[in-house]
Amino acid sequence: MAKRRRLIAPDASTLNAIEDGFAAKPLETKSMIPPIAQVAGEAAALAAMEQVTDRAALIAAEAEAAKYHVAQTAGLVAEHIALGEIDEDHIRRDRMVANPTEMEELETSLRTSGLRTPIEVVKTPDGYGLISGFRRLQAFKILAQENIYFEKIPAFVRPGYASADAYINMVEENEIRADLTPYERGRISVLAVGQGAFNSVADAVDALFASVSKAKRSKVRSFALIHEMLGDLLKFPANLSEKNGLKLASGLRNNNGEDLRRVLGDVTPTDSRSEWASIEAWLDGVATPANPTVNKGGRPTEVKRLPQSVMEAGGTLQVTLSADGAKFELKGRQISEDMAAEISKLIDQALR
Repeated sequence: MAKRRRLIAPDASTLNAIEDGFAAKPLETKSMIPPIAQVAGEAAALAAMEQVTDRAALIAAEAEAAKYHVAQTAGLVAEHIALGEIDEDHIRRDRMVANPTEMEELETSLRTSGLRTPIEVVKTPDGYGLISGFRRLQAFKILAQENIYFEKIPAFVRPGYASADAYINMVEENEIRADLTPYERGRISVLAVGQGAFNSVADAVDALFASVSKAKRSKVRSFALIHEMLGDLLKFPANLSEKNGLKLASGLRNNNGEDLRRVLGDVTPTDSRSEWASIEAWLDGVATPANPTVNKGGRPTEVKRLPQSVMEAGGTLQVTLSADGAKFELKGRQISEDMAAEISKLIDQALR
């Protein structure tokens, strides 16, 4: 039988040593935090991190939105606009005749590759006004008849385009893509003045064709004179060569052109050759002044057409000023002989 060991109670010094040991190295105990509280704390920490991430994403998104708004306001973002919302006659177009071959090539390119360069428009009370891209817009209208994809066209919406800027931009685009004819250059200069974009033809020519030489601008003014005096009668003006146009402008400056207007009003040319034959016959009969006035600087005498007025009683009044007089044209209503005599009397009284 095993002998039982006798237990002896520790004395005071032993107990003190045990207590000192516990004090030096505390006992490790398990956390008393309930598990559900730990889960809640971790969830709150994750939620806080997500809020930080979401806030950073929101700030980035707001910055991108601000950049987009700035670009859109500046007209640098292309928008898809329905064809019916665009007024193609917002400004008068410089090109008079579209080349059928070039239009077919443009349509083929749009079918296969789409539109690479958006048109330019400006916001108007009724929709949008076309600034540049007339041929592209026309091609889209043709293609829209066969594919609904072309019912809307990419466009840059330019902010607050001044009338003068719109004309300058249109002319610059066409000068780069395909040269305008001499007559088209003169014509658009006159039309821009008529719409109030410039004060005079000289100002219009200098602004619209600022990048060309002084001699070329002088030629543009000559063709502007032709359009002012004969634009409503010429049937094939775009076919007028530079040489013939300068010859005609010289004849118009030496003569008021009323005789030529009567000639052109009495003939119906079938092509540009027959029309020029009538003009050339008139030029051959125009007597050159014995002492022609020398115009310093080579600039032709300016003919200024005032903005057209719409009469309350009907019709429109166009006033054209030249160095040697003024011409009043009333269109759109019948004038009796008595009324014409009364108007003549009023003019005579006003000039006294």
